[in-house]
Amino acid sequence: MQRLFSNPYVRNFLGNAPEWYKITIVGFLILNPIVMIIAGPYAMGWILIVQFIFTLAMALKCYPLQPGGLLALQAVVLGLTSPESVYHEIQGALQVILLLIFMVAGIFFMKDLLLYIFTKILCRVRSKVLLALLFSMAGALLSAFLDALTVIAVVISIGVGFYSIYHKVASGKEFHQDHDHLDDDQIDPLNREDLIEFRAFLRGLMMHAAVGTALGGVTTLVGEPQNIIIAARANWDFLEFFLRMAPVTMPVLVVGLLTVVALEKTASFGYGGKLPPKVQQVIFDYETYEDEKRTPREKAALVVQALVGLWLVVGLMFHMAEVGLIGLSVIVLATTFSGVIEEHRIGQAFQEALPFTALLAVFFAIVAVINDQNLFAPVTNYVLALDGVNRITTFYAANGLLSAISDNVFVATVYISEIDAALASGAISRDVYDMMAVAINTGTNIPSVATPNGQAAFLFLLTSALAPLIRLSYGRMVLMALPYTITMTLTGLIAIHYFLAPATEAMYDAGIISHHSNIIQSEMSDSH
Repeated sequence: MQRLFSNPYVRNFLGNAPEWYKITIVGFLILNPIVMIIAGPYAMGWILIVQFIFTLAMALKCYPLQPGGLLALQAVVLGLTSPESVYHEIQGALQVILLLIFMVAGIFFMKDLLLYIFTKILCRVRSKVLLALLFSMAGALLSAFLDALTVIAVVISIGVGFYSIYHKVASGKEFHQDHDHLDDDQIDPLNREDLIEFRAFLRGLMMHAAVGTALGGVTTLVGEPQNIIIAARANWDFLEFFLRMAPVTMPVLVVGLLTVVALEKTASFGYGGKLPPKVQQVIFDYETYEDEKRTPREKAALVVQALVGLWLVVGLMFHMAEVGLIGLSVIVLATTFSGVIEEHRIGQAFQEALPFTALLAVFFAIVAVINDQNLFAPVTNYVLALDGVNRITTFYAANGLLSAISDNVFVATVYISEIDAALASGAISRDVYDMMAVAINTGTNIPSVATPNGQAAFLFLLTSALAPLIRLSYGRMVLMALPYTITMTLTGLIAIHYFLAPATEAMYDAGIISHHSNIIQSEMSDSH
């Protein structure tokens, strides 16, 4: 075996990944054609999903793009999907891809302002519980009016900024000196314990903020990509979308924020990490240093970034253009009026997002397999066969389970298409359709926090440059999300079962929302 791994071709395969990991991936690639012949494409499709999730879980051992890409390529070769189907899935996700390419790069040119604001917060808020609540509420509020991926890009930028500040000082350097924050060898032994504590502190804040993006993202039309799809199919505007979701999303928001407090108070599931006094002093000194040395040009750049940030919020809130195009405008405005005109400096902004964009394209190849092999069909058929409130609550549960396994945007698209067909055939009424649409949206947004592959924002955080710095692995992310998954999912389920129908009927009676009977003929279900 040692002789095999000394071969240069074998050593180059997946680079510095552990030997056992390389053997596992090769084993998958050898086993899959055999399983395809013996068990057929349906079983092979589910096995492929498990294998792809494994590559995500091992993201800190090897970036999932390469092993996941090999599995996706093999899926095409085996006929589980086709290049045309993969292209169709990617084409349908163009909004998300443009968002990643341009919006994340746009946030890069606003990082000075973000670091300035959050440094002030970190230096002045001493209570960890309050700080955790602020990060979670900020994530929720921003996601409601922007979108979760944009907000998580902001969170990542802040986390990397704080980490690099302390890492530089802990390595014995001054603020103005160049430093590689990936290299722990230079860390003073006396500072290693503080660095470990600081990582735990940042992990907690990042997860609170990430879950916050789910809490806020589910509430409005622009919060998540699937929200736009569902609202367009149901013909809901911004306000009506919010009101229809409110009977479920508002209780979940309250319970989510209470969970923040409980986790920090009990210091359970990896939360409760404190900011070491030495680190806090470094950040305070950095704030003073930056304030003293800030030149008039740098102050002007902060003002420009604030104005561009205002445009970003307004542009996204009123959906003046697709999210990715607004991100492109942010790049143009922020660089033009901040003096950043060199190509190599602009290119740095795209380094974070493009690997993940490629990974997302691979992910949609797996989604194409799910679609082509109808892997979710048994669940869909079972749910549609139910009656009454059980159908609505089961829709919520089924969407949540499948979203945690695959991708919430894909699941929402599949299910909204299914109920479109059911409405058109007269199998359900328009009122039932509206409540099922609420169940689909909340089901794909809330329980999907269980795994990083459930939400693109979580996956982006897991595969970002920040995750290895703060030791945030797939398993640790699942563990830290578990209490949120339980409390938020159960609250959503209870709200769907007991509150949704009465609250919706009350809004109908008050004339706040309409039945939309003039849009789609629906009063055919009972007679048919």
